[in-house]
Amino acid sequence: MVQPAPNLGQRLELNIDGCGHDGQGVGRWQDQVVFIPGALPGERVEARVRRLAKRHLEADLLAVLEASPDRQRPPCILADHCGGCSLQHCVAEAQARIKQDHVQEALRRIGGLNVAPDPIWSAPQGLSYRNRALIPLERSDNGSIRAGYYRRGSHRIVNMNQCPVLDPRIDQLVEPIKRDLSATDWPVDVNLSGVGGLRHLALRVGHHTGELLITLVSSHPNLPGLTAMAQAWMERWPQLVGVGLNLQPRATNVVLGPTTELVLGRHWLLERFAGIELRIGADTFFQVNTTQAERVVPLLAAFFGADQSPQLLDAYCGIGTFALPLAAAGASVLGLELQGPAVEQAHANAGRAGLHQTHFLEGDVGALLKEHLAGVDGLVVDPPRKGLSDAAREAIVANPPPRLAYISCNPATLARDLGALCASAGYRVERLQPVDFFPQTSHVECVALLRRD
Repeated sequence: MVQPAPNLGQRLELNIDGCGHDGQGVGRWQDQVVFIPGALPGERVEARVRRLAKRHLEADLLAVLEASPDRQRPPCILADHCGGCSLQHCVAEAQARIKQDHVQEALRRIGGLNVAPDPIWSAPQGLSYRNRALIPLERSDNGSIRAGYYRRGSHRIVNMNQCPVLDPRIDQLVEPIKRDLSATDWPVDVNLSGVGGLRHLALRVGHHTGELLITLVSSHPNLPGLTAMAQAWMERWPQLVGVGLNLQPRATNVVLGPTTELVLGRHWLLERFAGIELRIGADTFFQVNTTQAERVVPLLAAFFGADQSPQLLDAYCGIGTFALPLAAAGASVLGLELQGPAVEQAHANAGRAGLHQTHFLEGDVGALLKEHLAGVDGLVVDPPRKGLSDAAREAIVANPPPRLAYISCNPATLARDLGALCASAGYRVERLQPVDFFPQTSHVECVALLRRD
């Protein structure tokens, strides 16, 4: 007998047979898929329906009736509420399997590729690995500052004093900074629903150097006493090299605005990455897991034969994170990047390292690829989550280099782009290496090595 469709708030007992791309358990009620955060494959659970979508249901986990052997007690007391991590309740070995399966499924379903990824490179540290934090702020009714990540599926902040995935050197700053901000009368308005004011707290640490940056994100610069507070912070924490104020006046989910004003110290920290000294600013993109990102460099160097002086392009190169180590290994590298400040930092980093065979150009990456792809020995692309732009993909198809390395933080767009490049540019995937940059979450980095025969 066919059961009626469930209602909002109805309780369901379900078997969980999969894991969604955001880390939710996946079950079925009649012919509908049900997503349940906190549930694991192999479990039987009781859940309450929270949302009725056209093609699926979303439900809250009420009880685990039959637990998976992969279930563990989360290391964070806020794990059941905070949306920052989605797999803390899952042991490391099972997290690796889930991510490996997600990559292979995306390649097959989205890219139409029959490619078996290499075994994932798990992180040596499942906690204390993030070198950067962007933390929303709000002021509670009693005047104190609340800081924390959003509750899963909402814009409600889960107040925290510490976060176990953060590098301890920035984790230790959260609670005292909250206390100092609470003592001010500065307005706090993360969603710009009223008068504006403080929005986020940004923290960054050099993994190898220990240097720290603190940046307050605000919709306006009217924060009386900020310089004195910055001075007190720099005296309290000797490794703190700079305090900045980033201005984000727009009502947007883009955390950082276009302007960062230096309050005290310097606006960058020093980091050593794969043997290269880098300056990294508060608003600079840099991989959040330094140790895992460094493991990618030898993989790229060996693939391109960097010691044989190849001519390489590095598209979406940022501050030269991968271009500079490849140049140090012997390659001549031209980096392409849309963001002007990143290009300026890349030039400065190359100059300090004496890597004069490395150059960087600012502009639309698709247009620059079209202009500079001819004659190169290899191409590195490290695009944002949305993957290659249409113009970049078309430029590669029109003039494909013999070797291409694609670094991706999104298996879905990676699979889409690899499918197009293999079908239209004659590439084959020689190796696909998942790398766990993001333990305790459902996210995974991948390095795809492509070759034209």
